[in-house]
Amino acid sequence: MNQILRDKKFYKTMLSIALPVALQNLISSSLNMVDTVMIQRLGDSHLAAVGMANQFFFLFVLLLFGINSGASIFVSQFWGKKDILNIRRVLGISLITGGALSIIFMSGALFTPRFIMGIFTEDIKVIGLGQKYLTIVGFSYIVTAISFSYGFSSRSIGQAKTPMIVSALSLATNTLLNYGLIFGNFGFPMLGIRGAAIATLISRTLEVLLLTGTIYINKGVLAGKINEMIDISKQFVIRFFKTTMPVILNEAFWSLGITMYFIAYGRIGTEAFAAVQIANTIQNMFMVVSMGLGNACAVMIGNEIGAENEEKAIQYAKKYSILAPAVGVILGLSLFLLSPFILRLFNTSPHMYQNAYRTLIVISIFMSFKMFNTVLVVGILRGGGDTKYSLFLEMGSVWGVGVPLAFIGALYWRLPIYLVVALVSIEEVVKSSIGIPRIISKKWVRNVVRHL
Repeated sequence: MNQILRDKKFYKTMLSIALPVALQNLISSSLNMVDTVMIQRLGDSHLAAVGMANQFFFLFVLLLFGINSGASIFVSQFWGKKDILNIRRVLGISLITGGALSIIFMSGALFTPRFIMGIFTEDIKVIGLGQKYLTIVGFSYIVTAISFSYGFSSRSIGQAKTPMIVSALSLATNTLLNYGLIFGNFGFPMLGIRGAAIATLISRTLEVLLLTGTIYINKGVLAGKINEMIDISKQFVIRFFKTTMPVILNEAFWSLGITMYFIAYGRIGTEAFAAVQIANTIQNMFMVVSMGLGNACAVMIGNEIGAENEEKAIQYAKKYSILAPAVGVILGLSLFLLSPFILRLFNTSPHMYQNAYRTLIVISIFMSFKMFNTVLVVGILRGGGDTKYSLFLEMGSVWGVGVPLAFIGALYWRLPIYLVVALVSIEEVVKSSIGIPRIISKKWVRNVVRHL
């Protein structure tokens, strides 16, 4: 433990990656909370509608996360070898794959929004509101896919500041436009839920223009020409998807599992769903540290494995395994103490306030497990190239534990929302218990770029 605390080089490298990622996520979560507060002013039905519509986007984003997390394994290990040409080839594959996925999801949002909303609720008013939102925001999916590819690759080569700054500007724009377009401020028309969708579309388009513009103007590592990014051999594609497909499936099944949780929450009632929406928005502000640590862990471990320094990668994994749950305890306690004050920002009924508050208490109790699991899956297993095991781990815990408990609690036992969330959170404990022996075994260390 003392050795971990004294390793200044470890912390310097970690913070150079983790801090920009954490700040980017903090800005995102903070402004999303402001957006949630604004939308909630329109009423619980509007908040539930946007929340349910965004579950469809959440599924899309997590699939993008899978594609680009898999790509990041290669980018970080190629960066350890300083192989720029192959980094650009990986970027090309992620752009093509993400672009194809975005077209599929955009088609769903534009042509079958009523069906999508009907999965989550039977409330006709909520379905109608969500339909209005999806048919506008669906156009933003393509630019989101492009931003993900360049943003993830930037972080994998240790350049995390640019995505952070661009994301901050984009999200600030989104918040200002929301304030203008939802309520009719700054001379804009009052468009309500449509205004929220338009603001999102504009801000995401701005993000991709700023990010790609910065990369290509500076002629950085990722400023590849089209012919460089599509100069991909069959062997290269096969090797890429052999490693990446388990990550994509991991995110697909995990995100579908989370979507199933929200379907269960929605069956409890619109107010219960809205309470969870508020609790999750607040939780995300505290979980930004886990994403920072997870990304830093993946990049540091991937760089060392790519540079053939496997023992150093193993030492990094041990340090992160101790650091993550310790930070989780601190954040959980902070969430527990601050929840009553943060909830006062929301215009809720006394009953919804109680549900949201109790849900946050449950979340704070399991925060340490969540923190460790993020570093375990995103950082150690994926950074080390052990993608098949991470797929097994996520699928087993979410679908074998979380989803059954969500529906048993919501539909069979008819428990209040916060107790259903508590049942679902048991899967985090199961995941940690199965993951620890894998770290100790060192079987997760896999060099995926050695013969490329």
